[in-house]
Amino acid sequence: MTADHDTAHGHSSAPSPARRLIVGCGYLGTRVARRWLAAGDQVFGITRSQSRAEALAAIGIVPIVHDVTVEQGLHHPGTLATLPPLDTVFWAVGFDRTSGASHRDVHVAGLARLLAALPGSPRVILSSSTGVWGDERGGNVSEDTPTNPSREAGRVLVEAEALLRSHPKGPGVALRFAGLYGPDRLPRLDDLKAGRPLAADPDSWLNLIHIDDAAMIVCAVARASAPQPLYVVSDGHPVQRRDWYGHLARVTGSPSPTWDLSLPRTRGADKRVDPSLLFRDLAITLAHPDPLRGIETVLRG
Repeated sequence: MTADHDTAHGHSSAPSPARRLIVGCGYLGTRVARRWLAAGDQVFGITRSQSRAEALAAIGIVPIVHDVTVEQGLHHPGTLATLPPLDTVFWAVGFDRTSGASHRDVHVAGLARLLAALPGSPRVILSSSTGVWGDERGGNVSEDTPTNPSREAGRVLVEAEALLRSHPKGPGVALRFAGLYGPDRLPRLDDLKAGRPLAADPDSWLNLIHIDDAAMIVCAVARASAPQPLYVVSDGHPVQRRDWYGHLARVTGSPSPTWDLSLPRTRGADKRVDPSLLFRDLAITLAHPDPLRGIETVLRG
């Protein structure tokens, strides 16, 4: 990792800018990049899209156009072969259902290719999910709770976490994010506005983290001296779905939520995640600790 270097006169020079790589510059990755850029770091970003690469370059990110699900390319000119040693890698690849790739193609095979090609010994931070637990019947879950994924995405993320933990470039840090919300992302708002029933138990628990707090936490993990290999990430204030969606409906002038318990509960797992270890280890202070007030902050812009 970068460090101060002594000059010929025995004085310490200014530290070199940290070098960061973000794989997947989407909703979270771009916000992390902006924080690192503001701190004077050099930020590289991997994206599959040439147009997206141009947008990243416009904000100061050095773009690398590459598809992590493709076997060939990581060592070709213009990709990772040209990178200097890195301080941090943040894996924040989203899942594109139109790409034809499976969850495993992206988060296991793609991550394995990336780790094999990385220069130096960076700290690798993996964006995982609280979806690695299924329906815990409203119980508390933490880093010590055995995983119990009910969906393919959760099962694959458990596999990706294990890959990073056991890899020579690991163990890295896996961050199990609760639901992200923020500007342009208020869960199920379109359904509320349209009066569509929500496929969930209104008394079940919803776990959230504001996007700006999520980005801050990634940066805190990157600079921590000795973080744990796994953290649960949420605002620490689980809210029942009837309260979240009821409040969201009121402040947006939408119809009151209705519920259809006969529909598949694709995202309705009931649990309360406990981020105490993260807060204790990294002395985290959130800008948006209350998700209901967070809704109002988002709507005020």
